[in-house]
Amino acid sequence: MDSFGDVFDVEDDVFARLISRLNPPRVVIDNESCDNATVIRVDCVKEHGVLLEVIQVLIDFHLIITKAYISSDGSWFMDVFNVTDGDGNKVWDKEILNCIQRRLETDGCSLNSSVRRSVGVAPSEKYTLIELIGSDRPGLLSEVCAGLTNLKCNVVKAKVWTHNARIAAVLHVTDESKRRPVEDTDRLSTIKQFLCNVLKGDSDVKTPNMSVSGVVTHTERRLHQMMFNDRDYERVRMSDGEETLRRPNVIVMDCVERDYTVVILKCKDRPKLLFDTVCTLTDMNYIVFHGTVNTGNEEAYQEYYIRHVDGSPIQSESDRKRMIQCLQAAIERRASEGLELELRAEDKVGLLSSITRIFRENGLCIRRAEISTENGEAIDTFYVSEITGNNAEAETIESIKKQIGKASLTVKNSISPAKSQEETSASLFLFANFFKGYSFQNFRLIRSCS
Repeated sequence: MDSFGDVFDVEDDVFARLISRLNPPRVVIDNESCDNATVIRVDCVKEHGVLLEVIQVLIDFHLIITKAYISSDGSWFMDVFNVTDGDGNKVWDKEILNCIQRRLETDGCSLNSSVRRSVGVAPSEKYTLIELIGSDRPGLLSEVCAGLTNLKCNVVKAKVWTHNARIAAVLHVTDESKRRPVEDTDRLSTIKQFLCNVLKGDSDVKTPNMSVSGVVTHTERRLHQMMFNDRDYERVRMSDGEETLRRPNVIVMDCVERDYTVVILKCKDRPKLLFDTVCTLTDMNYIVFHGTVNTGNEEAYQEYYIRHVDGSPIQSESDRKRMIQCLQAAIERRASEGLELELRAEDKVGLLSSITRIFRENGLCIRRAEISTENGEAIDTFYVSEITGNNAEAETIESIKKQIGKASLTVKNSISPAKSQEETSASLFLFANFFKGYSFQNFRLIRSCS
């Protein structure tokens, strides 16, 4: 019986590919119809994960999505995005616009369900890809970097997220002397044993994990998957009132007349917010049939009409609660509080170990980090705070600048702690009253055959 199932899966797979090739995505880029944004419209065959793939292309070009309109009709999707560059201006660079169009049309033609998007591409010949998940604690990244340096490994690129007392990291590592991937099996086993020991918390009920990935997935997509699989959305015990202060507003309701589940999110706006929420919906195997995204006054509003891939809406209270928790976690993972610091220095072996040690010795916790190396220069971004969660003092930053010597350390942005109780209560009150007594029949749904 299993073999018959496999045959049908293969036939469905081939048929889906054929449909995609016969109906390639149509992309229109318009700089005339909107005064303050470039409008990108993508029409393509409806397929699980394709919306995320389109958004992923846009964020890879560092575009800010200010508005979006998502709709499906039968077997076809139409997505419209208003985008700007990082400075809030229209995108006029023809080379960038042509690259976006080629990526959307070419990648869209080759989409083959969510399998291709989760598998990624072949492993790199330049580095070993290491994935870590475990308990977070002050100074942990410093211990990891110091240990890798002692094991004669060099971190050339990395992204590190922390959330809900957990840490996830994707590291691109090379052999210190050969500047090539670490391929020796015994050596990799030693590295794994060390990292798992470091990641293991004193009272950790979850098993830490270090793995060498055989494929390259979109790093931020992979971090979401790792933390989702680690169930970081299950909250640790918080002090009274703290959860109310920090949690994004998420409402999950039924739209019975259309057999949808309606998901509404309202939170502070930031870059890549749309990617984070759609990534989670996709990994939970839900399809967005219709949606609206609006941003303004530093706030973001997202509204989705969704069904599971099996065609059903959310049917139980436990699934509804889990959806809310998962979306809140997706928003929080990247919304680090603290101080954003950019380090620029000549790249050398042990640099990351040295910098993270200095942060630790000055009482700073690294909440999130992005490590990169370009043309012999290390360009690293750290989001740091004191152990208590408060922003780092100016005197501490000045002391660190002196200790790192010739390297350039720049304060890029100060991210304020959570809102006060009064501000949060007012926000929740207004948001709740917006929906009080409101019929979702009034929400505009585009004509749909789905």
